[in-house]
Amino acid sequence: MERERYEQPTHIEVRGARVHNLKNIDVSIPLNRLVGIAGVSGSGKSSLALGTLYAEGSRRYLDALSTYTRRRIAQTGRATVDEVLHVPAALALRQRPGIPGVHSTFGTSTELLNYLRLLFSRLGSHVCPNGHHVPPSMDVALGQMTTCPVCGVQFMGPGAEDLAFNSGGACPTCGGTGIVRRVDEASLVPDESISIDDGAVLPWGSLMWDLMKQVCGAMGVRTNVPFCELTPEERDIVFHGPAVKKHILYQSKKGDDFAELDFTYFNAVYTVENALSKVKDEKGLARVSRFLREEICPDCGGTRLSERARGSLVDGMTLADVAAMTLDELAVWILTVPSLVPEDMQPMARAICAEMAEPMERLQQLGLGYLSLDRASSTLSTGERQRVQLARAVRNRTCGVLYVLDEPSIGLHPSNVEGLLGVVDDLLADGNSVVLVDHDVRVLRHADHLIEIGPGSGADGGQIIAQGTAAQVEASSATQIGPFLSGERRVRVRERVDAAEVFSAGAIELETGAIHTVKPLGVRIPRGRLTAVTGVSGSGKTTLVLESLIPALRAQCQQCQKTPGVLLPLPEHVRRCEPGGIARANLIDATPIGANVRSTVGTYSGVLDDLRRAYAKLPEARERGLKAGAFSYNTGSLRCPTCDGTGQISLDVQFLPDVDIPCPDCGGTRYAKEADAIKLAGDISLPELLSYTVDQASEALAETSLRTVKAKLQVLHDLGLGYLTLGEATPALSGGEAQRLKLASELTRRQDDALFVFDEPTIGLHPLDVEVLLRVLQRLIDNGATVVVIEHDLDMIVNADYVIDMGPGGGEDGGRIVCAGTPEQVAACPDSITGRYIAEELGK
Repeated sequence: MERERYEQPTHIEVRGARVHNLKNIDVSIPLNRLVGIAGVSGSGKSSLALGTLYAEGSRRYLDALSTYTRRRIAQTGRATVDEVLHVPAALALRQRPGIPGVHSTFGTSTELLNYLRLLFSRLGSHVCPNGHHVPPSMDVALGQMTTCPVCGVQFMGPGAEDLAFNSGGACPTCGGTGIVRRVDEASLVPDESISIDDGAVLPWGSLMWDLMKQVCGAMGVRTNVPFCELTPEERDIVFHGPAVKKHILYQSKKGDDFAELDFTYFNAVYTVENALSKVKDEKGLARVSRFLREEICPDCGGTRLSERARGSLVDGMTLADVAAMTLDELAVWILTVPSLVPEDMQPMARAICAEMAEPMERLQQLGLGYLSLDRASSTLSTGERQRVQLARAVRNRTCGVLYVLDEPSIGLHPSNVEGLLGVVDDLLADGNSVVLVDHDVRVLRHADHLIEIGPGSGADGGQIIAQGTAAQVEASSATQIGPFLSGERRVRVRERVDAAEVFSAGAIELETGAIHTVKPLGVRIPRGRLTAVTGVSGSGKTTLVLESLIPALRAQCQQCQKTPGVLLPLPEHVRRCEPGGIARANLIDATPIGANVRSTVGTYSGVLDDLRRAYAKLPEARERGLKAGAFSYNTGSLRCPTCDGTGQISLDVQFLPDVDIPCPDCGGTRYAKEADAIKLAGDISLPELLSYTVDQASEALAETSLRTVKAKLQVLHDLGLGYLTLGEATPALSGGEAQRLKLASELTRRQDDALFVFDEPTIGLHPLDVEVLLRVLQRLIDNGATVVVIEHDLDMIVNADYVIDMGPGGGEDGGRIVCAGTPEQVAACPDSITGRYIAEELGK
């Protein structure tokens, strides 16, 4: 009997999706195609891509595994959707990859270091116990003892694990981290104008009992004179005095009680070292870290490797030497390795090197060739870490998998977008499906099918307003991204100052020596203007702004100091910094706000504090004796006792993932039923008001006399955050939303002495959202602020008054200021890679 032929599904069928703000949508998503999802911030893009497609694709795959296995894997819950048909097993590359640990490097995260360790283990010249180098042989690969031709001793050559700095090859001094922590003596006594009795020695006030001041006096040090008047001998006792026992008469601070005590002297340095040795968590380390500085490990020189692991040689180089190469340099060197070993070892050498070739090519294609394998992963940008994820995904050569990419163009210079699209095309060529959420019009134009969600944010979004090919979306009457796709509309929302007026309000001047790959340079940043710092990945933007400009300004301005009148030393590589009147240096980054669901938009913005006071003044509250504290869902008497004010409870369902559900008693409002009886503005309780969006709350309170509340709500609206609910947990906000929320308290005051630095503020922003952000930045500038953005987004760059372009390339090929001037001047610079794309954006 002939088998019935089945037609392969051509689409993922989603029916009744209601994740977050999705409005019960139905949508068909083509398989084996590149599908782009667009929409303004908060419209529901990620709810469809990650909350529905990825959640269901990954859950169904995991459900096919054994119960034993599933209990050991973090799982996602079932999506709020009626039906999802034909969804493949799914992998997600998220906008915020996890923060890597202290042992993670570019080499370990790409797994290239694994191959290098194998290469050195199998092909290297190893050191015998008597210190002689033995020529390469097949012994290690065959598991045989190696015989030294010089002294005749037999030994086992190192395996790959013996060369790993997070295993057998770790430096014993630093534990494979490459750094050691030393006490920074300058931080122990930051203000020498006060006496020891008045708290000059900070560790004795925060890490040690206060009576150490008296023990120090018993050591012969004058504790009642300014520290600066102490003799060299006295200073040495304070910092390095011996641990001897002294008899003191101790008086209690809270009374006239005296006690005779024998107490061992802990000098200031040992006080910190002793506290560091007892640290058990991050909180404890934070208390001690203010007195520490990190230095390169004196034994391994920062290579992380033990002496034995550094002994094996290939081409006269150690594993540490090769790991210090950039990816571009390594790719060239690897080609020469097979010819360096005996003929019988060359097939093995070619096999190892061939395994490295493809992942290196992918990483270079994604613009990461400037990174060295020994670069700590914690120093990589979000965009760099995401591209590492993407390269690993492509290397696996899967087939029939759904890849969901969340903002893959983050951190990409315009010149690297083509490489990204090439990698995505390779995923498709292997028979996979790709769904990506993005705002870069060049990425969206490349998609086979576009889905636009909107029209607004939050409750005003969650609907499909246009879909089809790029041309079909452009032709749609409801589209918002269409005019930007076609080039009909560009982001131009602020009037830039004339080139001759850029520095008319003054300048910040900075001169630095060499650091990392940045060469010695000097730069002027105009005050009261919008300055964009640009350049390809690895060109030195972050080093210039975050490691040089901000630390130098904070050291120079007294308002930034906890001890007025005492300036911190400039960073070692900074030669000169002239603040030009700047007294506050603020970094507004995309790190999440708050650590758990107790931090909400209402609490962070201060709106909830004002509302609690307003509700406490109502007659119903006074009758019950309720004060403002009672209305706190964290600690107040009106909080829900079942969920303790979190609005949710977690269910342990054995081998299935824990399920967080709205609290069955309060329904997610966080409050007990008693709170519903106290009404404001006609008939609104506080729990109900927290469920409102910012704009809804502003409308509901329009006729009240709550001026401060209404002013704060208006600021949130002006920041483009009117769609957020007051009770929304801040850790769940996107990076762009978090950045704008951090500005809420800054928009309503003068900022003449303030610098605001934004690290890629356009991450995750639709062109319409970029317009909102530019208006926010203009409001800061109107209030006198100086604004600097580290940016790749051309919409932001062409709206800047001044552009500082770093480069011309990345790594050793960068680190210089290629040119600086107005966008037009940078566009005219032949050496600027960024300038070419600025010229296209300006239509030149």
